[in-house]
Amino acid sequence: MSRLPAHVEVGSLLRSVQAAGDFGTILKKGDPERGSVMLVIDSRGRHHAVLERVLGIDGDYQWRSAGPGDSAESAEVSAFLAKRARFDEDSWIVELDVADPERFIAETTGSG
Repeated sequence: MSRLPAHVEVGSLLRSVQAAGDFGTILKKGDPERGSVMLVIDSRGRHHAVLERVLGIDGDYQWRSAGPGDSAESAEVSAFLAKRARFDEDSWIVELDVADPERFIAETTGSG
């Protein structure tokens, strides 16, 4: 499966989340074509997950857990994102505040 340019995937995710009545914002813009994409999934100000788009062994791109998990403190999440941003300057970081994070995560990762 070919990979969508990062800016197209980010735009699509934001439109999808906003169409569902939820909120999304770009915390860090990366390379428009080849930048990696990380999602910070929150619900009503409570952290749930950090997901990263990765190439699976089957050659398809998938979303995988990449950082502090459910209910992590904001300082821990911020420190993780800052470290990753320094490591990969081309990366995108997108925060999504969704009403039903478990369902969103399951739909995104295909595990539900």
